[in-house]
Amino acid sequence: MKLVGETVDMDALEKIRSVADYQFGRGTGRKLFPDEVNIVYSKNTGKIRHIHLKRELLATLRPTTGLFVLTLAGAKRLTREVAPMRYWVKIMGEVEAFVAKGRSAFAKHVVDADLEIRPNDEVVVINGKNEVLAVGRALLSGKEMKEFSRGVAVRVRRGAAEKS
Repeated sequence: MKLVGETVDMDALEKIRSVADYQFGRGTGRKLFPDEVNIVYSKNTGKIRHIHLKRELLATLRPTTGLFVLTLAGAKRLTREVAPMRYWVKIMGEVEAFVAKGRSAFAKHVVDADLEIRPNDEVVVINGKNEVLAVGRALLSGKEMKEFSRGVAVRVRRGAAEKS
């Protein structure tokens, strides 16, 4: 793995910021990925693979789609730094522990959701206090999540209460 640390490759930094702007909305890239990030490249392909901030993994650039997969740290940074919040799904209090353990979020438990969400988007699942519970992939649009009473809304990849 080739790691860029002290001197950040500005071309790579602009690339990841552009991808973040495309994926999460204009202006997100600079807030999600400040100048201090470390970029890890794949040893096999030489392409950007992981983005770290202070030794904490924020996101992985998925080679198949060219889009980011957020970690919990990345999701927390996204919800904290970007206003208004984007790509969020708010769930009922009764199922918070269930989702935080990495279980899928069902449409009947969705209290509210960002209407910009489309199926297959990377989303952040939050509770009523806007605390990050999980990260995952939307299976429904934001509108469908709010209207449907059946089916999986978010396939959770990682919950905040999961053991590492």
